[in-house]
Amino acid sequence: MQIVVAGQGYVGLPLAVRAAEVGHRVVGYDVDAHRVQQLAAGRSYVEDVDSARLRTVLDSGSYTATADATDLAGFDIAVITVPTPLRDGVPDLTYIETCARTLGGHLRPGATVVLESTTYPGCTEELLVPILEKASGLRAGDDFLAGFSPERIAPGNKRFSFDGTPKVVSGIDAKSLDVIKAFYDGIFQTTVPVSGTRVAELAKLLENTFRLVNISLVNELATLTAPLGVNLWEAIDAAATKPFGFTRFTPGPGVGGHCLPVDPLFLSWKVEQELGVPFRFAELADDVNRRMPDYVVQRVVQGLGKRGLPVAGSRVLLLGLTYKYNATDLRNSPSARVAELLVDLGADVRGADPNVQESDLGKLTVPHVEASPQEVAAADAVILLMDHTRFDLPMIQEHASYVLDCRNRLSGATVETL
Repeated sequence: MQIVVAGQGYVGLPLAVRAAEVGHRVVGYDVDAHRVQQLAAGRSYVEDVDSARLRTVLDSGSYTATADATDLAGFDIAVITVPTPLRDGVPDLTYIETCARTLGGHLRPGATVVLESTTYPGCTEELLVPILEKASGLRAGDDFLAGFSPERIAPGNKRFSFDGTPKVVSGIDAKSLDVIKAFYDGIFQTTVPVSGTRVAELAKLLENTFRLVNISLVNELATLTAPLGVNLWEAIDAAATKPFGFTRFTPGPGVGGHCLPVDPLFLSWKVEQELGVPFRFAELADDVNRRMPDYVVQRVVQGLGKRGLPVAGSRVLLLGLTYKYNATDLRNSPSARVAELLVDLGADVRGADPNVQESDLGKLTVPHVEASPQEVAAADAVILLMDHTRFDLPMIQEHASYVLDCRNRLSGATVETL
């Protein structure tokens, strides 16, 4: 089949390459011309798709990358994987709207459009379908098919592969579901059909709200148990021995990425809009996690004070700048807020992360250095934000004069644990 995957980022590129590998003719569409040039040259910027895989599907002719909307004509199935950010707490759906109008101009009878971008319950039928109908002059269900299938991308996750993670699928009607399920059956080992698009949309939000709420629980406990002199990490280890009724979550400097800081608030916004009541759990969890970088900085200020050092003028080394373990992704990483707060207090802040390049730091404007013994020893405070495998943790423990360990990986007289 002729497949269009609109959006060639962390979600779209793995899907496009996998679809090409199983025999489809795939057009990877993106409005970012520079990104398309990289893809066309066989250079992948997504860690779950190495450049060798990309070049293989390019060389076979089963995958092409384009920023030209005229190349979308004739598709059998189009999948939308564009960003859906929050703007001041309100879902920004302009990327979906623009993409839907573009695809609608090339929509033909019998074709199918699937939305994968995270959104609120009702978006597929209330927003996407009407735009497609208006742009194409066709009727959903009668002339074309549509549905929603939430992405479950976990960048850098080696335990659960892209195609090995069960795929939730839905359609606006039975025929749409049949076609969409058949498409994803050829890509994923397991598909999970549900009764409608609203259920699938809510399932995605439920998955990430569950994680956010539980992370916020242990994060708030971290701010309470340290002053009480209780080792939260040991308590979590003890609770995790229970074989039922408990899921292990651990504290950290905050959440980041494209899901946890965003997705639960889609549901909160929708509930407020439709029902006029707050979704208190999601809002409270978001508030707790947004405060965690402030708490990390508070702990560092206290730790320096115990050692007779003011934070102003002190040299602080941040270790691990990405939001996720062993990943390369800096989106919404709490490290940026930690750095900003420390700089505002007058600290000399540096960051080290072997998984990112200095050119990728974006909002993180502090100098990027190597986590060498000399750099660690020169710091008045070291903050272990993310414990990547490539860090030499014993060396850090040996050379650091003071460490705030946000991941419970170090020990000794110079180490404080979050």
